[in-house]
Amino acid sequence: MTDKFRLTLAQMNPVVGDLAGNSALAKKAWLAGRDAGADMVALTEMFITGYNTQDLITKPAFTTAAMGALEQLALDCADGPALAIGGPLAEKGKLFNAYYILKGGKITARSLKHHLPNETVFDEVRIFDAGPLGGPYDVAGVRIGSPICEDAWHQDVAETLAETGAEILLIPNGSPYYRNKMEHRINQMVARSVETGLPVIYLNMIGGQDDQVFDGASFVLNPGGALAVQMPAFDASITHVDFVRTDDGWRAQQGELASLPDEWEQDYRCMVQSLRDYMGKSGFTKVLLGLSGGIDSAIVAMIAADALGPENVRCVMLPSEYTSQTSLDDAKEVARNLGCPYDFVPISEGRQAITDTLAPLFEGLKPDLTEENIQSRLRGLLLMAMSNKFGEMLLTTGNKSEVAVGYATIYGDMAGGYNPIKDLYKTRVFETCRWRNANHRDWMMGPAGTVIPPRVIDKPPSAELREDQRDDDSLPPYDVLDVILTELIDNEASVTEVVAMGFDRDVVKKVEHLIYISEFKRFQSAPGTRLTMRSFWLDRRYPIVNRWRDPG
Repeated sequence: MTDKFRLTLAQMNPVVGDLAGNSALAKKAWLAGRDAGADMVALTEMFITGYNTQDLITKPAFTTAAMGALEQLALDCADGPALAIGGPLAEKGKLFNAYYILKGGKITARSLKHHLPNETVFDEVRIFDAGPLGGPYDVAGVRIGSPICEDAWHQDVAETLAETGAEILLIPNGSPYYRNKMEHRINQMVARSVETGLPVIYLNMIGGQDDQVFDGASFVLNPGGALAVQMPAFDASITHVDFVRTDDGWRAQQGELASLPDEWEQDYRCMVQSLRDYMGKSGFTKVLLGLSGGIDSAIVAMIAADALGPENVRCVMLPSEYTSQTSLDDAKEVARNLGCPYDFVPISEGRQAITDTLAPLFEGLKPDLTEENIQSRLRGLLLMAMSNKFGEMLLTTGNKSEVAVGYATIYGDMAGGYNPIKDLYKTRVFETCRWRNANHRDWMMGPAGTVIPPRVIDKPPSAELREDQRDDDSLPPYDVLDVILTELIDNEASVTEVVAMGFDRDVVKKVEHLIYISEFKRFQSAPGTRLTMRSFWLDRRYPIVNRWRDPG
């Protein structure tokens, strides 16, 4: 009877659709396991295709190619440890989310996902078929059960595996980040360990995919929930875990316990990682953005510098006659502090030319929001021209508060390819800048120190599209607005419930109205980093045309 079992865990960063590249990563992990004398090497959910594939996985040619890649990987990894890897299974007119065991040049076992998530960013019920409750598979004399991701958040799959002889639970995941999810995960896995009396291995992928970031932070629990191994958050890592057979069953030997970052560092790392991978996986190396002297463009420049290196971030100041000297000075200082290229492109002449062109049509009409938006759209035009000319992706800079209430100009400052702060409320923008000024990590490519001047954080926010304009001329103060938005959007609270918290009903109703009438803008907005379970895209899908309003 086997008394020792070495398992190599690989939390890695696959690319959706890159079957050759993902196969190469799997082979790299397998070789590391083979060199370490592992009995088995484990990778994550749907690793061969990358994750989340959405409807790409329903394309028969792609699924066939993915299954072919798994068969080839089995041949390539024939002489050594078993390889466990996620991928699709199409058979008899059905499509499953599967976990494959490859050994000796062939596929020796498969587990099929039973519980298909159908909430937040997941839509698996319409994509996959639910697999039956199954039993464990055998590797080197050890019976292993593999609930796939969502399966481990339900009791029945783990209990069925334990009842049919599983000795260890290995859970492959494609679990994307949201704030404070790490604690929620470990609580769920402790429950599975306590219920089954088995060691639990929670193996999660890393990397950004569109709006989502997979944060790794894989771990191993012994029965009862004792933490034996903690892998790092966000970083690629290959870890070897030794299990020994005791009179009470298999136990993981104590391994490295990586420290996990707090929620401010997690959020910031998530924004940096999402931009870095969105760029790298889509083939871009450089970005540009309009640097206004305000805090939102400053934090985006900072994130971009940390993600890509300051030399790859073009900052462009596009002043009008309403741009204050303070903003001019602040924008230049932010670019200098970060070490980013800085361009100065005034828009006054262009704005005047557009105004003159429209004058015959607008004769007799008073200036209003139209003239303000011309400035914003002219900036968007010029930035997109630079993007085209230099091959640099344009970043947008609207925070979640602005995106929620439509405080941004469509085809103007909303123009661009990605928005790393799309799910970050304004009050958290302030605090995140303070956190970054005080902290530096080795994964940041930008400089250490106070890169955002304190006055940029502390000054009253303004779009500077007219004389003496301030954001709170038309919006509640952000410390009030963000609480109302959090309740109405993130918590789906009613107007009555928000008013009961002490807010003025007219203010709450105004905010509610702005949220609903801005849906068309969000529908056309750039993708951005998901930080919460109520981000604007797949997490929250509202109709663009909607006459309902809460009567509360």
